[in-house]
Amino acid sequence: MNVTRLGIPVAAVMLAACQATPAADPLPSWNDGASKSAIVDFVNRVTDESNPDYRPADDRVAVFDNDGTLWAERPFYFQLAYALDRVRAMATEHPEWRNQDALRAVMEDDQAAMAGFGLPQLMEIVAATHAGMTMAEFQTAARDWLDSARHPRFDRLYRELTYQPMKELLAYLRANDFQTWIVSGGGVEFLRTIAEEAYGIPPQQVVGSSTQAEYRSDPSAPVIVKLPELGSVDDKGVKPVNINLHIGRRPILAFGNSDGDFEMLEYTTTGDGARLGLILHHDDAEREWAYDRDSHIGRLVRGLDEAEARGWILVSMARDFRTVFSAQ
Repeated sequence: MNVTRLGIPVAAVMLAACQATPAADPLPSWNDGASKSAIVDFVNRVTDESNPDYRPADDRVAVFDNDGTLWAERPFYFQLAYALDRVRAMATEHPEWRNQDALRAVMEDDQAAMAGFGLPQLMEIVAATHAGMTMAEFQTAARDWLDSARHPRFDRLYRELTYQPMKELLAYLRANDFQTWIVSGGGVEFLRTIAEEAYGIPPQQVVGSSTQAEYRSDPSAPVIVKLPELGSVDDKGVKPVNINLHIGRRPILAFGNSDGDFEMLEYTTTGDGARLGLILHHDDAEREWAYDRDSHIGRLVRGLDEAEARGWILVSMARDFRTVFSAQ
């Protein structure tokens, strides 16, 4: 058919054809379903100036837990695996560690005790093994470990066990003028060595637990040195406090996976205007793990019981993730 004989400009036909082509799926590793639809609908509403739920870009703050939300967290938190390796490497220099339960369990390879380690034990071990290091020394050691240590089940680098659907979500949000932040119980300096490369999140947008530190002045090379005392343990009710301290805005989207994230989701979703809370439910024993109520890591009880009433989306790894881990 000769479109010019019908009085239809060729350019208009071409434009119509382009407009009819469906846009590329921004979340290809998510299966179609209620969870994906809720995310896309929320983003569309808060970015559409004609929608009553519209939020200006400055308000579009999204916060994500890390362990169990952006990357795997079993059999131990990855930073705990790193710290355990440091204990073993340093054990002969520190016989006094046998007087501390967590450190003694590592030195004696007490698997039963280590299986019960959580954030308090992690921070105790981190404080002991990292004290006296400058921040630059710590970052180098953490980077070397992340570049070489392999996960015992998957035989892949720990750093490779990031969740591909979550990385797509982070990118999708940023493409729609969201700020994406990590608010994690993990150590802030450890996460800052990998966050930008792994997730596209710069180090200044990472909030986490910390040991105390001090500035040591030297005219040629002043340094910040890690101390053995704990600083902030960024878990449960401390998360909203640190969000207020470090971000200064109440987020409109929060994504976690355990009851350690409950207060962060509660704080996020009880503000004014459109808001979205999401919990990643680990229910995929074949591709990852299945755990919730009885788990010593990533325990999920209250969030599981209250998600529906609070309007939070319970994201099923088994149902909603087309793929789990990022490609090697």
